Amino acid sequence: MFGWWKNKTKTATITDAQLAVIQNFQTDELPVALGELLLDLKLEQKTAGDILKLQLPFAAQSIAPLLLQQLKEVGFHGQLELSSLNQLPATIGNIKQIILIASGKGGVGKSTTAVNLAVSLAQEGARTGLLDADIYGPSIPTMLGLYGAKATSPDDKHLLPQHKYGIFMQSIGFLVDPEAASVWRGPMASQALLQLINETQWPELDYLVVDMPPGTGDIQLTLAQKLPVAGAIVVTTPQDVALADAKKGISMFNQVNIPLLGLVENMSYYQCSSCGHIDDIFGSNGGVELAQRYQVPVLGQLPLLKAIREHSDNGRPIALDENEQCTDIYRKIARQVIFALYWRGKKISEQQPQIIMTDD
Repeated sequence: MFGWWKNKTKTATITDAQLAVIQNFQTDELPVALGELLLDLKLEQKTAGDILKLQLPFAAQSIAPLLLQQLKEVGFHGQLELSSLNQLPATIGNIKQIILIASGKGGVGKSTTAVNLAVSLAQEGARTGLLDADIYGPSIPTMLGLYGAKATSPDDKHLLPQHKYGIFMQSIGFLVDPEAASVWRGPMASQALLQLINETQWPELDYLVVDMPPGTGDIQLTLAQKLPVAGAIVVTTPQDVALADAKKGISMFNQVNIPLLGLVENMSYYQCSSCGHIDDIFGSNGGVELAQRYQVPVLGQLPLLKAIREHSDNGRPIALDENEQCTDIYRKIARQVIFALYWRGKKISEQQPQIIMTDD
C-alpha cells in the first residue's frame, strides 16, 4: 500500500490505518478514491509537529478539513497540507482550460454564477481568471467592486488584467464608458472579445471562466467555435420561459461539440427568514427535469436570497463569506467542475495514441 510515499525523516511515521484513510477517502464531488488521484505524499517532522503533505492533479483545498478529521480518528495529530500540480498543457496563451457560463435568456443569474464560481475555484487553490464577455451589459466590474476601473497597458499593445479576491479579470467594462450603451453588431463584438482574450497578459491560469452574453447568437457561436473550450455550464431558473431558452443553449453546445458540464438552477426556491416556509416562486424541479432529459448533472440549486443580491451590489461575492449558506453550494459546484474537467482531460490523454520509437 502506497509503496511510493516518501518519509522525509526517520522519526516521522504514518500508520497503515492512516494510509488506508487517505487511500479510501471520497466525497460526492470526488467520487474516485483519493488513492487513485495522489501524485505525491510526504510526511515531514517539524518542531511544531508532523506535517502531512499531499499533492493532487487539481486544486481541492476544501476537502482538507474532512480528511484531517478522519485522520485524527485513527491517531494522526499533525497538520495537513494539500497542494496541486495541474499537468495539463496550456491551450491558448497561458490558459489551460476555458469554462463558458451561458444562459438562454438574461436575468437568470448567469453573471452572478460566473463570479461566484471563479471566486470558489480560486479558494480551492486554482489559478483562476474571469472574462466578462457580456459586451452589452458588463456587470462583473460592479460585482467585484471595480466599477469605473480602467484597463491599463504596459506597452500600448497588450492589456493588464485586474486582480481582486484571488482572481484575474478582464472586462469590456474596463474599456468603455460604463454609462454608455454598446451599439455593436455581432461580428464586430465577437472580434472585440477575441482580441480581449488574446491581447490580455494573463498569468498562468488553470481556468478562465467566461461570462457569456445571454442567448445563442453570433457572439456565442463565434466564441464557442474559436476558443479551445473545455466545458460549458448553462444557468437557468425553474421557470418554464427560462427553461425553454436554456434548451437552446444546450442545443448550441451540442452542435459545436462542447461538453456540457451541467446546469445551475438559480432562484430554485424562497425560504422565509421568519418562519422558514419554502415557496417555489418560479416553479419546482424544472432544472432537474431538464438535466435528466439531456443526461447532465445539476451542479447546484441556489435559493432566491437577498444576501446574494446585496453581496453583488456591494462588490463582494457571497462565495467569500463563510457564514452564508450559499457559500457551500458554490464551493460544491466548483469541486464538481474541477473534477469533471480533470476526468475528461485524463480520458482524452489516455485515448491519444502513443508513439514508441524503436531501433528497427
